[in-house]
Order: sequence, then structure tokens, then C-alpha cells
Amino acid sequence: MVEDFSDYDLFITEFPKNGYNLIDYLQGRVHFALLDQMKLMHTSGMTPNEIREVIMTKIVEIIDHFESEKKSESS
Repeated sequence: MVEDFSDYDLFITEFPKNGYNLIDYLQGRVHFALLDQMKLMHTSGMTPNEIREVIMTKIVEIIDHFESEKKSESS
């Protein structure tokens, strides 16, 4: 399956690299990534509650996975 990457420009916002410390830069990337994902989900017809549920579920999974990795590293 070949994807049409021209559609990506509609939904991917680049975060500027200059003038930000590393923490602010990473937080900005996450912020724009979430907004881009929400814009795509909204355009796809999802309701605000569906969008919230999907994103919050994924964030909890990422945090839980990170925490379990840290616990296994310290063992």
C-alpha cells in the first residue's frame, strides 16, 4: 500500500527548534502532536468525547509502560 504523503502536510505542525530549552522543545512537540492528532480525528468524524477517550487511553498506556520499564531496570 502506497501512502499519499501530501495529506500529511495538512495535519503535521513543525515545532520551531531555536530559542527553546530541551524540556520546552519536547513539551512543544507533544503539544503540537496532540493538536494535530485531534484535528485529524475531528476531520475523520470523531466526537470530542471519542477523541478524549482515545487520547487519554493512549497516554495512560504510555505512562504505564514507561513506569513498568523503570521498575524492571531497577530490579
